[in-house]
Amino acid sequence: MKTFNIADFTVGNGTLTLIAGPCLAESLGLCEQVAGHAQQVAKEFGFNYIFKASFDKANRTSLGSNRGEGLEAGLEILSQIGKKFGVPTTTDIHLPDQAAPVAQVVDILQIPAFLSRQTDLLEAAANTQIPVNVKKGQFLAPHDTKNIVAKLQSFDANGIMLTERGTSFGYNTLIVDMPGLEIMRSFGVPVCFDATHSAQRPGGAGTTTGGVRESIPAMTRAAAAVGLDALFLEIHPDPDNAHSDSATQWHLSRLRELLEPIAAIRSSLKK
Repeated sequence: MKTFNIADFTVGNGTLTLIAGPCLAESLGLCEQVAGHAQQVAKEFGFNYIFKASFDKANRTSLGSNRGEGLEAGLEILSQIGKKFGVPTTTDIHLPDQAAPVAQVVDILQIPAFLSRQTDLLEAAANTQIPVNVKKGQFLAPHDTKNIVAKLQSFDANGIMLTERGTSFGYNTLIVDMPGLEIMRSFGVPVCFDATHSAQRPGGAGTTTGGVRESIPAMTRAAAAVGLDALFLEIHPDPDNAHSDSATQWHLSRLRELLEPIAAIRSSLKK
């Protein structure tokens, strides 16, 4: 496997990396609350930690949905979080011209699932020379991600990771193909599981995306049993009132409860 470095740790070397934060960078205070708690819990279990928050949600179900504070304000929040807590950060980009300025602030670029095959976006992300995490499109089979890896490799990307976030199954329904995690890893890159987006019901709430938050622990345990390099979670101190993805963000106070079985499963697999 071709591992890559972020800050002072390596992704893909056997230690789980937790990528977690609120869906939207709603405010500096919120992000500080989430980052501080998540960093502490990750450290307790011996996990690496990357803080995640979006500055723009460009693919919302409804035009009236909250998209966020925008590039400049969002990047300022991410910069402050990185400096205050000494943690690497990540966010998603939607346009090729966002890659360079965002890469000046964060440590790894995230490509949204809907845009996972956009060649110009992948090339712009690779050209920044920071690692690129691509979420597998809901419309792709696991073996289709081989082409994503090949594109990024052709652009000399300095670190590649693939993220599973569910596959379109029927009206407003996603399923997760657990053996697909092994298929994706077979392409020689670290693999991440996005538990909270996999619990979504896209457009299932009419003008917003719905979801089944209660399914997150089971899917997370199953993915951990298959084997993971990273785990992606959107977490919030008040999920029901979050500005985005309120149906599936995991409650910040329950993060330890969610991660404890994951640590136990990983320990058992090592034995």
